[in-house]
Amino acid sequence: MKTASPTLALLDRALVVPALRDAFKKLDPRVQWRNPVMFVVYVGSILTTFLWVHALQAPADVASAPWFVLSVAVWLWFTVLFANFAEALAEGRSKAQAASLKGLKKSTWAKKLKYPVHGAEWTPEQAENLRRGDVVLVDAQDLIPLDGEVIEGVASVDESAITGESAPVVRESGGDFSSVTGGTRVLSDWLVVRITVNPGESFLDRMIGMVEGAKRSKTPNEIALTILLVALTIVFLGVTATLLPYSIFSVQAAGAGTVVSLTALVALLVCLIPTTIGGLLSAVGVAGMSRMMQANVIATSGRAVEAAGDVDVLLLDKTGTITHGNRQAASFTAAPGLTERAVAATAALASAADETPEGRSIVALAARLGFSAPAAPAGSQAVPFTAQTRMSGMDLAATASDPARTLRKGAVEAVRRHVEAIGGHLPVELTRAADEISRRGGTPLAVADGATVVGIVELKDIVKAGIQERFGELRRMGIQTVMITGDNQLTAAAIAAEAGVDDFLAEATPEDKLALIRRYQSEGRLVAMTGDGTNDAPALAQADVAVAMNSGTQAAKEAGNMVDLDSNPTKLLEIVETGKALLMTRGSLTTFSIANDVAKYFAIIPAIFVSTYPQLGALDVMRLGSPSSAILSAVIFNALIIVVLIPLALQGVAYRAVGAAALLRRNLALYGLGGLIVPFIGIKAIDLLLVACGLV
Repeated sequence: MKTASPTLALLDRALVVPALRDAFKKLDPRVQWRNPVMFVVYVGSILTTFLWVHALQAPADVASAPWFVLSVAVWLWFTVLFANFAEALAEGRSKAQAASLKGLKKSTWAKKLKYPVHGAEWTPEQAENLRRGDVVLVDAQDLIPLDGEVIEGVASVDESAITGESAPVVRESGGDFSSVTGGTRVLSDWLVVRITVNPGESFLDRMIGMVEGAKRSKTPNEIALTILLVALTIVFLGVTATLLPYSIFSVQAAGAGTVVSLTALVALLVCLIPTTIGGLLSAVGVAGMSRMMQANVIATSGRAVEAAGDVDVLLLDKTGTITHGNRQAASFTAAPGLTERAVAATAALASAADETPEGRSIVALAARLGFSAPAAPAGSQAVPFTAQTRMSGMDLAATASDPARTLRKGAVEAVRRHVEAIGGHLPVELTRAADEISRRGGTPLAVADGATVVGIVELKDIVKAGIQERFGELRRMGIQTVMITGDNQLTAAAIAAEAGVDDFLAEATPEDKLALIRRYQSEGRLVAMTGDGTNDAPALAQADVAVAMNSGTQAAKEAGNMVDLDSNPTKLLEIVETGKALLMTRGSLTTFSIANDVAKYFAIIPAIFVSTYPQLGALDVMRLGSPSSAILSAVIFNALIIVVLIPLALQGVAYRAVGAAALLRRNLALYGLGGLIVPFIGIKAIDLLLVACGLV
């Protein structure tokens, strides 16, 4: 899924050759008129071509000599083609990414279950014949036929074809890790999957549609800039149109000089209108979405990419986003008079049949500490967790040497009520230990053997490594981070402090998340949110930038306007940087495009009027070889600068986490001042080359 850098794209023959063909195909007037600025250049190219044909028949003066008119016409056509090439190259990168995704789509057979349970009778069925609601069995080494939700089983799944990551991931029924993607492969065990899409609606199909940037619609920012460029073009068109009658009048009044030629006027118009940004505008937009794909993020629209550049509030779901998603057993605390070994052995035995991540982590912690529990006697009965009891455990059958035992683990208050009902009590020391665990942000579970509470297990949300540093970078970018969690205030405050977020919302319901986003938006702020659960879907749908984790549920992915294939919530930093880089690239190229017109004034204006008004020769600060050389040099520079800036348009201006004022000063100095100076150097160099070659 990873692609080469944009700069190297120019060296990739597989992209350049098709882009060159597409550049000529885009000469179709039905394509050209969509870009008003370049359409003016397109019309100017056609007009100068006709003027060249006319000049062959009746040459009049130097400015209208066939070789000069032909030179201007050829470079105007090059200007149009270079702009087409920039757009085609950006589109080509997106099409190449889409083609690689299409290669992942494989026709496969599925095991369609008659009943939605493991072990039920199944019949073979082609994936394209499956429909939403069908249930399939996927065994080890089988491809998952279509997107779905795991309703039974747990297995490791190879998602490298989608995410590019070689490490397999665990998918299981229940929770926020039950979503599976069509085209991925089960590596171990088995899954019973309920299909959630129809053929053609899968995540892979949507990815292909998203990546094909050529079909994207213009964003509001791009539309506004297009309107500005069109307005400038109309102004310069009006100004240029008045120069011909003015030149005729001036020549007649002065009795000297020659009337400016249509070729020179067309050259002047093309050089004055913002052709640089006009030719690269579409390429910048397409490349922005393509750069998202390089970061393994699928953006549904350019609007979402641009909005990411203006985000100032980030809402982060704690579970699976700031933390790893599953609480893990961290320690055992024994009751007075008992040992840690006794607590670990009892807790592990009570969790032997518990297939939840928390239950498995208790068994794993006991094993790491060397406290593995003995096997349960034959006839023992597992007690599943229920919302009513808030406990689970194991009823051990009696043996020849040991009586029957009732093992329970669960919420401290639930276990206290359980033991008190059968004549036991919860030691004060364990109550204090449970309170201390809660203050640290952990979750205490009490473990009981009959009427005796043997100890406390600490479950802890593990904060992802390096997340504090990433939040620090977000803060420097002026983005406020807010953690959203269903935990109580104490737990939420502890995790928020450990993760380094700016604020948190505890005991949050889906309605609370939605209300918080709307409150920030009512203050005029742009809100971004990451999430992976079904309960995150309403808030994701409301957020301006909604990044759903690929490992999350189908509902979350459908509600978001971006999907992170790596399921890394801190990826939002890269998303924001890409959005800001897109806006900065567009602004920087616009600044450069407008600034470099100044040099063209000094080149073309004296050239076309110096014969009538010799005083204008003082404006020829570059001391160009001749009027025809001045005009031709400006036209050539105007075409070549588009080619030079294509890598910048594709790669984007690098974003730095500094203040807006400092960023503005830097870009004005680099692209504003650079736009003033570079054309003087470039036009003079081209003029010297033309004179040296004897072409003017």
